[in-house]
Amino acid sequence: MAVSAGLVVAGQADAATTPAIRTVFAGDDAYVSSTRTKTNFGDAGKLVVGTADGETRTSYVKFALGAFPAGATITNARLILPVDGKPAAAKLSAFPVTAAWTEGAITGAALPATGTTAVGSSVPRATDTSITIDLTRTVTKPGSYAFALRSDATTAVTRLLSAESGDQKTAGPRLVVNYTPAAAPAATPTTPPIAEPRECVTGDLLVPSCGVLWGAAAGGFTDTPRDTALKDWENLTGRTAAIFHAYHKGDEKFPTKSEIAMTRDPAKPRVLLLNWKIAYGSTWAKVAAGEKNARIDAWATHVKANYGTQKFFLALHHEPENDVQTSASSGMTAKDYAAMYRHVIERLRAKGVTNVVNVLAYMGNEKWMAQSWWKDLYPGDDVVDWIGLDSYVSVEPGYYHFGDFGDLLDRKPTGGGLGFYDWSVKNHPAKPIMVAEWGMYHRVSKPTSKAAAYHTVLSELATHPKVKAIVYFDTAKDDEGDRNIAVNSTADSLTAFRKVAASPIFNVKIAN
Repeated sequence: MAVSAGLVVAGQADAATTPAIRTVFAGDDAYVSSTRTKTNFGDAGKLVVGTADGETRTSYVKFALGAFPAGATITNARLILPVDGKPAAAKLSAFPVTAAWTEGAITGAALPATGTTAVGSSVPRATDTSITIDLTRTVTKPGSYAFALRSDATTAVTRLLSAESGDQKTAGPRLVVNYTPAAAPAATPTTPPIAEPRECVTGDLLVPSCGVLWGAAAGGFTDTPRDTALKDWENLTGRTAAIFHAYHKGDEKFPTKSEIAMTRDPAKPRVLLLNWKIAYGSTWAKVAAGEKNARIDAWATHVKANYGTQKFFLALHHEPENDVQTSASSGMTAKDYAAMYRHVIERLRAKGVTNVVNVLAYMGNEKWMAQSWWKDLYPGDDVVDWIGLDSYVSVEPGYYHFGDFGDLLDRKPTGGGLGFYDWSVKNHPAKPIMVAEWGMYHRVSKPTSKAAAYHTVLSELATHPKVKAIVYFDTAKDDEGDRNIAVNSTADSLTAFRKVAASPIFNVKIAN
C-alpha cells in the first residue's frame, strides 16, 4: 500500500502574497475488477481503467490536501495521472467518491458510494506520458478528496502508474493545486513598512521586467476594421490589449493611421505587433538576393517619417513552415527563409530603422517540427529578438489538437523530441518567448465550453517563465469557416476568459 501522502510546495512560501503551487501524492490508490470482484489490488504497481475481454476495471485515488494559510484562495487544481504504456484513445473521467474507503480493503464487491456525474475528464493521445484532468471547480478548499476513474474504452484499457510503482515524488497519481495566499497584514508604527510590489515595465526590446504582456488580434476573417474590432474585444474581455496585432503584405505602407492612433492613446497604452509578408508576389530567395530592396527601402522611409522612434514588434512572414518547399530551385526552402529574414533586418538597420523589435513566429505544428529542415528556418540570434509561437488547441474531447494551454506550449514533434517551449529554452536561452497567436477552438457546429482550457493559462504561465507575451487571435470562424476561436462562443467561456484577463500578471507598463 502507499507509504504516505507525499506533499510538495513549490513556488512561493505559504506566507507569500504571490501564487504558490502545492503537489499532493495519492495516499490511497487501487483498482477494482467487475469479474474478479473479491480480489483487492491495493498493492499493485499499476492502476487500470477501461473494458477489455468482458472485464471492466475502475481505479480509485484519494488525496489529503491538508490545510492552507488563513485566507488563501485555491485558483486551479489538476489531477495528473502518469501513464504506463500507450493509453486508450477514449475519454477518461473522474467521479467524486462520497464514502470512506481504503486501498487495502476496496474490491469490486465492496465499493464506496460514488457520484453519477463526472467532475472532469480528458481524452489522452497515444503519445501522452501522463493524463491531466482539470478539477478546478471541485477542489476549492482544504480537505480530503477521492475520485473514481473510469474510461469510455470498451475494447482496451489504460494502465496508470500507482503510488506503489516507485518513489511517490516521481511516480503515481498527484493532485497539483495553485493557490494565492492572503495578503500580509498592513504595517503598523511598530513594524517596518511592507515594500510595495515592484512595477512591471518593458525594456529596450519590449521585454517586461516582470509579468507578461497581454495582446490580441480581433475580428479575424471579417470586414470589421481591426482597430474597431480590438476596442470591442477589450470592452468584452475587460482589459486593454497591450499588444495590437495586425497583418500586412507586399508594398503596403504601415503602420497605418488607425494603427498609429491605437498606440498613441494615453488612456490605453498599446504596442504594435505587425506581420509582414514581404516576399508577396516573389520568393524568399529573390528577396534575399535584393529583388525587393526598393520595397524594403520604401517601407523604411515610411516608418521613419510616420512612427519616429516608437518601438514596435515586427514578424516577417509568420508561420513560414506552411510555405516551405524543399526543392532547391523553388526559392522557398527553409534556408531561403532564413536568408530573406537576415537580409531584410540588416537592410532596415542600415537604413536607420532602429525601433523594430524582431519576432520569428513559428507555427509549431508537430508535423513541421519533425521535418529535417525545420531548424534551418532560424536566421541567427543577432537578427532575432523574440521567438514567437502560433499555436491553438481544441476544447472538443477527441477532436484534432484537443488540450489545454500546456499542450499549446509543449506540443512535441511527430516521432518525439523536445516540445516547442523546451526546444526554444535549450537552443536560444537568452530569447524571450511570445505566443504570437493562440486560441481555444471548437467546431462552429459543436459549441463547447472553453472554460476548463482557459483555467489552465495562468498556472501554465507560472511554470513556463520564458513566456513574456501572449496574443489571442479572436474570430468566430477561421479561414476555412469551421472553427470558432472567439472567447465568447459560450457564456461560461467568456466568464473564464475574463478571469484570466483580470490577473495582475498582465499589469505591464509600456515604456515607449
